[in-house]
Amino acid sequence: MPAKKAAPTTTAKAKPAPKAKPAPLTPETTCGPVETLKEDIRKHMFAFLGKDITRAGLHDYFKAVAYTMRERMAEHWIQTQRSYYDKSSKRVYYLSLEFLVGRSLKNNVLCLGIEDQVREALAGLGQDYEEISEVEWDAGLGNGGLGRLASCYLDSMATLNIPGYGYGIRYEYGIFHQSIQDGWQVERPDNWLRFGNPWEYDRSGYLFPVQFGGKVNSYTDDHGRLRHVWEGGSKVMAMAYDMMVPGFENGNVINMRLWSAKSSRDFDLEFFNSGAYLKAIEDKAKSENISKVLYPQDTFVEGQELRLKQQYFFVAATFHDITRRHMKHHQGFEDLPDLVAVQLNDTHPAIAIAELMRILVDDHLLPWEKAWKICVGTFAYTNHTVMPEALETWPVELMARVLPRHMEIIFELNRRFLDEVRHLYPGDDGKLARLSLIGEDYGKRVRMANLAVLGSHSVNGVSALHSNILKDSTFRDFSELFPERFNNKTNGVTPRRWLRQCNPDLSELITETIGQGWINNLGRLEELKPFAEDAGFRARWGEIKQRNKKRLADYMHHKTNKELDPETMFDVQVKRIHEYKRQLMNVLHVISLYDALRTGSLKRETAPRTVIFGGKAAPGYRMAKLIIRLIHAVADTVHREPKCAGKLNVAFIPNYCVSNAEKIIPGTDLSEQISLAGTEASGTGNMKFALNGALTIGTLDGANVEMRERIGPENFFLFGLTSPEVNALKARGYNPWEYYQRDETLHQAIDLMASGHFSPLTPDLFRPIADALLKDGDRWMLLSDFRSYVDTQKQVGQLYLDRDQWIRKSILNTAGMGYFSSDRAIGEYARDIWGVKL
Repeated sequence: MPAKKAAPTTTAKAKPAPKAKPAPLTPETTCGPVETLKEDIRKHMFAFLGKDITRAGLHDYFKAVAYTMRERMAEHWIQTQRSYYDKSSKRVYYLSLEFLVGRSLKNNVLCLGIEDQVREALAGLGQDYEEISEVEWDAGLGNGGLGRLASCYLDSMATLNIPGYGYGIRYEYGIFHQSIQDGWQVERPDNWLRFGNPWEYDRSGYLFPVQFGGKVNSYTDDHGRLRHVWEGGSKVMAMAYDMMVPGFENGNVINMRLWSAKSSRDFDLEFFNSGAYLKAIEDKAKSENISKVLYPQDTFVEGQELRLKQQYFFVAATFHDITRRHMKHHQGFEDLPDLVAVQLNDTHPAIAIAELMRILVDDHLLPWEKAWKICVGTFAYTNHTVMPEALETWPVELMARVLPRHMEIIFELNRRFLDEVRHLYPGDDGKLARLSLIGEDYGKRVRMANLAVLGSHSVNGVSALHSNILKDSTFRDFSELFPERFNNKTNGVTPRRWLRQCNPDLSELITETIGQGWINNLGRLEELKPFAEDAGFRARWGEIKQRNKKRLADYMHHKTNKELDPETMFDVQVKRIHEYKRQLMNVLHVISLYDALRTGSLKRETAPRTVIFGGKAAPGYRMAKLIIRLIHAVADTVHREPKCAGKLNVAFIPNYCVSNAEKIIPGTDLSEQISLAGTEASGTGNMKFALNGALTIGTLDGANVEMRERIGPENFFLFGLTSPEVNALKARGYNPWEYYQRDETLHQAIDLMASGHFSPLTPDLFRPIADALLKDGDRWMLLSDFRSYVDTQKQVGQLYLDRDQWIRKSILNTAGMGYFSSDRAIGEYARDIWGVKL
């Protein structure tokens, strides 16, 4: 492992000379009086938008304010970059195919420390800050937890003064915009750039060619060295766009560099001049498809090829940037691991390992062994899945056709590695097959996770349970070979966005009680624990929760025209719709409540409940889309049943995204984190809900395990099998029919669903769901956990009737969440993996 080199901090003095560090972004140093802000907004309205301010609309004001904030960040960004060169700082490059940024206006204003001034300036111009912030479109740069984690981590890098960069793709269209028609999910293009992006700088000067296809010409040069030249094929240009990421009131601004695909020329003049105008334009459009859409369908060969091209496109452009920056002040690459740390956020950027080897061996003629040592010292890999089938692989034929030189490099890496394995484990063909970079179970495929583990000096999971599963199961053979590489870095979330910004009333109460130091040191939330015993504090906490629930109810009415009663328990499950996340178990519980209410068989009083779902299903994921349809069918039936009035309600919020999560999470009473133990790597939604005072019902899965330990087992509603119990039950032979036959409540819920009770016009509509549970083996073991889940939900309903005790536990949930800050997580990455001192 390479020697670690410390990175300097970047705190600073005001108005620095070229070599000084920037001053903290306080209201005084940033913008002066409110009148200056107003004048700058007018200036940008005129100079950037060409608009008469007296005729400007909300979108115009949003852009003018955004340009005003961008201008303030830009000066500090330049000073931050200068400080890196002045101190030869070790730089961290965070490579991620997703960055789920959300909206930027409120976050940037908050980090600049000028919320009050911006509100006052806009009020002076006759505008409302909240209204203006609502017109911003969520950036379509990510899909789920992977991308949101990446954005939280950039926030923390900036706040902790770590010399970091985020690298990804500037998608023209996000995953998709979800609407609901007749209960079905409908996907529409997420054209988030239709009104432009005022936060970005296009860097046309940073335009790099990225090669695909062609062939490799191998020969021996005059010095007897074997040389490889990648020739022919096609080229796509990668153009850089920068979005700035400010630290919290510290004068430090880093950037996220996103690559956009451009044709290598506007169009092929030869085609054009010969009259083939459409062909000329078609080739240009095909080149630029690479950055068009996040996650194109990969069920067809064309989609697979596009996804592979996306991954290599942003990796190749990023390493153009990294090597360009490195060579400015360094003659060679021997010291690269001391100056550069590259973090691979899951397997998507893993082709970077082969790309750096290509650069070092082919372009800079380093010996193979020396190049490999540099690679391993430079890369670190974060894994985000425990399921072997979810680990990314590519057909060898596809890799060889699209990236022929990289396929050669991977073959050579594999040959050398397996020779070492044979020496260490003679005759163990099973181990060779498991460790190989090439899998042969379903045709020859490149195992990108194996490549990432082999080519990185650090491999981390994202919760204690997940990391243990990686070592003991998923990568057991690698862990035996390289035990020093494996470590845990439990995920965290940024408290700036996920408490201070999204829940201002609660943040104000916390700051009034313990001071504002918690914003940068979330561990201080522990100081709230004594106040859980203070009746006056509990009353204020409860009042804030009710206001947040009222806001959420108003938002839901605005979006869905559905009335929600804030006096009921808000029971919320919002996340990607997937069978392993077990939204279906939640629905079956709702059906059992509905059935008990309509038949009068509810045996004891329970709290009135509003169950809120939200999340997107992948366009090709039929079962997930059918579950969304079931949720709406159950919601409609519950709504029509008079005996459920005031006692049970069901709602679905469409197009779940960062900006509506910021409204949902503060208004939630109960957070559903109910995946089968051993399937969720970590989760971060669970952290956001508990941080904002929601109580959790969950299994011992992912970060739930650590949350329960720190919150206190008595403040967490635990149910279900543990991961070892799941494995033991599978080994004995899991039979879902046994649970169906002996549990009358479960039996009735499934029968109601399968019989057409919720879909009388199409009685067999939901039968495939019942078949998946009873005939196809219930892969995610809903039936084995159902009784425990229902019994625990009864405890939930009873406790909610005692609102004072519920609020007490709500306070203790927030107080116990200090560990789950992205600042803590990034501090651990910096210390243990990157070799960067804080």
